[in-house]
Amino acid sequence: MDNILIQIKDLEKTYQVGETQVHALRGVSFDILSGEILAIMGPSGSGKSTLMNIIGCLDTPSKGQYFLEGQEVSGYNKDQLAKIRNGKIGFVFQNFNLLARTTALENVELPLVYSTVPDKKAREMAYEALAKVGLKGRELHKTNQISGGEMQRVATARALVNNPSLILADEPTGNLDTKTGNEIMDLFIDLNQNKGITIILVTHDPEVVEIAHRIIYVRDGLIEKEQRR
Repeated sequence: MDNILIQIKDLEKTYQVGETQVHALRGVSFDILSGEILAIMGPSGSGKSTLMNIIGCLDTPSKGQYFLEGQEVSGYNKDQLAKIRNGKIGFVFQNFNLLARTTALENVELPLVYSTVPDKKAREMAYEALAKVGLKGRELHKTNQISGGEMQRVATARALVNNPSLILADEPTGNLDTKTGNEIMDLFIDLNQNKGITIILVTHDPEVVEIAHRIIYVRDGLIEKEQRR
């Protein structure tokens, strides 16, 4: 199918912990469509974080295949994975991962430091990304001068600045109150519907998955069930 963004085929991931082998993933297979909001749910130790790291090109599988936009990236080396991450994937984390004592603008520009984008163009792109998430006029505020919700918006703008085809959000509302969390979810819906960005939500929060088109439940390194909404 032309609209398949990601194909996961028989993924396995085994870690060696001392003399013990830990099977984090045990042969997982599924597709993700372009323009889909997918939620991955599971308890601690289920394998969902390992799966997210592989999808985000932060780790590689022990066995199996991972295709992103038709490219098999499961066998890529660290430099190749970094190039894929920087060009195609945006990350939003629970703890924001912003640089302390720097402005919102400087945080959003950061991914462009590793690209070939000229400085002036990078600044323009950062301003545009902040405007998209509702932070026009707040660009020069430092991270210690803005709220938790605004920090998550900055993190989302940073994820958007390279025009990725995929955003990976790991517990994106975990450090936010309910009202602010709902605002971030509304922002993801807007990015999905109006920009066509595919969004993967990794969470244990049943309220977060309300915006998902499909939910994959992971347990003991396997897909336990799948639910379409």
